[in-house]
Amino acid sequence: MAEHTVAIFHVEQALQGALRRGVAAGPLLERAGISPALLDAPLARVSQAQYGALLRLLRRTLRDEFFGLLERPLPLGCFAHCLRLLVRAPTLGEAMRDGLRYFHGLIDAFAPRLRVDGEMASLSIVPHDPFDRASGYAQRSFLFFAFGLASWLAARRIPLTGVEYRDPGSPRGADTDRVFQTRVLYGRPQYRLWFESRWLALPQVQNEASLREFLRAAPTNLLVRYRDRTRATDRLRRLLHSRLHDELPSLQQVARDLAMTPQTLSRRLREEGHSFQALKDDVRRDAAIALLQRPDLTLLDVASGVGFSEASTFHRAFKKWTGVAPGEYRQRAR
Repeated sequence: MAEHTVAIFHVEQALQGALRRGVAAGPLLERAGISPALLDAPLARVSQAQYGALLRLLRRTLRDEFFGLLERPLPLGCFAHCLRLLVRAPTLGEAMRDGLRYFHGLIDAFAPRLRVDGEMASLSIVPHDPFDRASGYAQRSFLFFAFGLASWLAARRIPLTGVEYRDPGSPRGADTDRVFQTRVLYGRPQYRLWFESRWLALPQVQNEASLREFLRAAPTNLLVRYRDRTRATDRLRRLLHSRLHDELPSLQQVARDLAMTPQTLSRRLREEGHSFQALKDDVRRDAAIALLQRPDLTLLDVASGVGFSEASTFHRAFKKWTGVAPGEYRQRAR
């Protein structure tokens, strides 16, 4: 199944450290397989592999584990060294506390804190430096990677009950709600993740062997490593993707296949922050972006591969999804 794509917004944000240090963005983007011209298309998206490649290039080029987003760079190797400490912890809670103590000594700009209050726990970011775009992205990235690592350490997705962001709202296409799979509240004093404290008692199940495999694919494998496959959104996405070559089914048809009424399916999708039509568009868009990277396929092949019988109809739909026509997107991506 085609992977979720990453909004160009995140590419732009990740480049802030390089630009601040006077490193040209164009060559970095091209080496990651991302056309610099896509920065001019606010709705454009890239693959997870491309975004992960960019982060690795930023890390190596800037010699900073945090991509140059903070004034004080994090020395290369500190992430792997921290993980070697975490895989020795017996429980997820102890691993998280060990990790936060480790980064307290490396990061001056903010302090990550784990708090437990009865049945609820939270991971929050307490800022020390004045807030700006780069530090905001650094704080959000720290929470995102901490959440991904916690799920990896326990070998299951840790369900969140809420997310708080300092930002006034979510940029278009940033996918914050989809990534965390819960409601995000904006305009809050701190960045914070909420979850049930009982998850901290889960055993930490990773070891040195699994760590070596994990590090080979990091950070790409943290983007959508563990998903709740029981959610209506994910079940519907898999079903729609299996039928992309044909005309996509109606709400009534997929509801029947998922053993629900159309009303129940619509309600479940609303609760998860989606609509049926938007999800169909997302599945087609992500699959089309993947197919456009294959030089052996014509635009008509790509259109047919995502369920369009006419190239002109696909052209209009793709431009609506990404702000770029499919031919132009392919040319820019090359």
